[in-house]
Amino acid sequence: MLGIIGGTSLLFSTLPALEKKRIDTPFGNAELLCGDIVLLMRHQQGLPPHRINFRASMAALAIAGIDRIVAFGSSGSLNRDICPGSLVIPTDYMSMTDIPSIHDHTIEHVMSALSPGLSTELHQTVPVARLGGTYVQTRGPRFETKAEIAMLSKHADLVGMTLASEATLADELGIPFAAICTVDNYANGLSDGILTYEELLDISRQYRERTGEILNSVIRAMA
Repeated sequence: MLGIIGGTSLLFSTLPALEKKRIDTPFGNAELLCGDIVLLMRHQQGLPPHRINFRASMAALAIAGIDRIVAFGSSGSLNRDICPGSLVIPTDYMSMTDIPSIHDHTIEHVMSALSPGLSTELHQTVPVARLGGTYVQTRGPRFETKAEIAMLSKHADLVGMTLASEATLADELGIPFAAICTVDNYANGLSDGILTYEELLDISRQYRERTGEILNSVIRAMA
């Protein structure tokens, strides 16, 4: 069964009719929308990225029986060749903050948390998206400083606050994981102005129909 994770980019899109369920896990509970697919909205009760219980969310998806995950993530561009409005399917990631783990008492190694096969299938479903690029995760909830972006842009193409944690936990749970990033803005220092959260929400509203169409295409082709 296909699991989908949605965030800011899906806030204003029309979602499929699914049954709301609370799933209890060893790490806490999470709310899922269940039917022919399982949908997790990561910012439940308006939680900012640094307060999300990623372990509970990902464990709940596993308990619900999903066997692959496509995550939607809002991101900023670190690469002037990737302009706002673009869609990117990243093929690697790095993190500037702690990433949660379900392996509290063992050593595990993540070799390829972003599934090449699932990423290719996602690209075939959404061919207008760019396949390739590195996503870097920061802690949030604040946006990054110009100095941080100048450093990060030497090593990555996109910046966000969630996907590295989700991809790592999916790998630990043995669940193939791919992501599609909506590029909402140039990161701080690459743009003329200073981005606010309200502007980010306005961008999500602007692209809500496109994002909803992509969601439906993914469900039709991959569920």
